[in-house]
Amino acid sequence: MLMRMYTRWAERHGFKCEVLDMQEDEGGVKSVSLKISGPYAFGYLKGEAGVHRLVRISPFDAAKRRHTSFASVYASPEVDDDIEIELKPEDYRLDTYRAGGAGGQHVNKTDSAVRITHYATGIVVQCQNERSQYMNKDVAFKMLRSRLYEYYQKKREEEHQKDAIAKKDISWGNQIRSYVFQPYTLVKDHRTGCQTGNILAVMDGGIDDFIESYLHFQKEA
Repeated sequence: MLMRMYTRWAERHGFKCEVLDMQEDEGGVKSVSLKISGPYAFGYLKGEAGVHRLVRISPFDAAKRRHTSFASVYASPEVDDDIEIELKPEDYRLDTYRAGGAGGQHVNKTDSAVRITHYATGIVVQCQNERSQYMNKDVAFKMLRSRLYEYYQKKREEEHQKDAIAKKDISWGNQIRSYVFQPYTLVKDHRTGCQTGNILAVMDGGIDDFIESYLHFQKEA
């Protein structure tokens, strides 16, 4: 039901929705991974992360009794792995110095060694193994770009972990929203108090009121 709800919501907003993975069992869908692409998609949907509680008459119960089930929703932004390293002269300091050596007639008597300090990250690289300052500089810049790539890749991963919304235990007391089909119809967000009795509209993707109320709630918190 939640898969249909989010799929329909994406369609209403002109977003692209793809099923990346789905596992089914005898009772229906066990787990599903959706990729929803569109402007500010994660910003809208991050508040959907958490435990959702569903109360309905089970189609598998011959006695037609009410059953409660839970679904855990996880939200995570897509991380762009393409990292462009642009170096401007004002971003770094380049120093030259005399390369060390064993002495004698082959000692390097020119300032051919190169050291580059990147201001924003504090990364320092240096090279003195090549024969000329030009070659040392070229190697040093390659080293710096490699180090910066690793640095920003790590930062991206840290941001990804920060933005990703962790799953909570599927249990009583952890639900963020309830969907009640019987004996009355009600959808209620337990964080914001937003609710509606038109549960069919919600299941058809009409969750904008819940999304907006959560965004206001988060802003005021």
